Amino acid sequence: MKRRAAALILCLLLAFQLSLPPARAADRVYFTAVGSYVLPLSDNTMPFWSGGYVYIASSIFTGAARESLGISQVFNSDQGRLVLYSGGRSLTYSLSSNCALDNDGTAYYPGAIQRNGTVFVPANTVSRYFDLVYSVIEVNHGSMVWLRQPDYGVSDKLYADAARYPMNSVYADYIRAKESAPPEGAPGGNTRPSSPSGAQDPAAGLEGKRIALCFQAGAGASLLADALESYDAGAAFFFTPEEMERQGGTLRRLAAQGQSIGILADAGDPDRTVAEQLEAGNAALFRATCGKTRLAYVRGGGSQVLQAAEEAGFRCLRPELDRSGHALRNASGALELVRQLGSWQGNASVWLGDAAGATGLRSLLSAVQEGGGVCAAYTEAGLR
Repeated sequence: MKRRAAALILCLLLAFQLSLPPARAADRVYFTAVGSYVLPLSDNTMPFWSGGYVYIASSIFTGAARESLGISQVFNSDQGRLVLYSGGRSLTYSLSSNCALDNDGTAYYPGAIQRNGTVFVPANTVSRYFDLVYSVIEVNHGSMVWLRQPDYGVSDKLYADAARYPMNSVYADYIRAKESAPPEGAPGGNTRPSSPSGAQDPAAGLEGKRIALCFQAGAGASLLADALESYDAGAAFFFTPEEMERQGGTLRRLAAQGQSIGILADAGDPDRTVAEQLEAGNAALFRATCGKTRLAYVRGGGSQVLQAAEEAGFRCLRPELDRSGHALRNASGALELVRQLGSWQGNASVWLGDAAGATGLRSLLSAVQEGGGVCAAYTEAGLR
């Protein structure tokens, strides 16, 4: 059955032919693939070789990729400790040590490496301990590190051929981001959006600011959560009642991650009042997480509508900045938002709607972090 599923996925990948703009040549890159997923390409999370071992970003053990491998990760930045776990087994990495310890205290070498705020682990150790398989495959533009379950049932060559179009897609996004904002420092450095030579650093005005990023949650919510988790950042996700019914797993993940969950209501809905939508959203949220929320964003709602919702016990988001009409898909979009936030006086809540992507969000989070700001969750009590 799993072989049939893998074959079907490969057929779908082969059919997924994207019309991509020409991209200029870049330095050799390393793609990361997990099961049937080709992950976004970023200097911050790109695999690398060290001491004869290929290292992979621990952030891949999140979202859909985590479900494919069956491994989860928890990183405590204060203690410098990363834990990978699956089915009662775990590997604990300390950034101050060159090894990992399993449940019984047995040491596994080498240890983890931290680069640009991302923790990397050796693919060999992780694969052997958790009974996975990994390959390093030569592909266009460089190499691909592919992790999967041992019974995936597809050869390296067949997988690389099938994944050619998704790789071209993420490579084109990567090139566009580099052309919009060349990375600082040596290859493999951060993806922080940079300002032109001689210009004032747009992130200089972020020092000490607290920024609440607010998204309309859709199909890409899990990828956004991956980015937030890798930077230990917070945000608020607003779901329509229908999306809450569809995305129970995502809701549970966001709740466990400490992200804020709100209800997205439409004042122009001809079939249901705002109050009915808020009630339906909380009912769906309770079924998924056994919890409810008082956080809401009412689209198209006037002052009377918002007042009525707040009198019913909800806190309605009134963002200082509405960026829903400006895409946050790459480093260029991140740079534009960084400039606006840098010139903003005080803390700010930002409504991004459904115009955000994981690549743009990672660039923004990197810039805010390096600029001394904090992306925090927006809650019923406001910014936290």
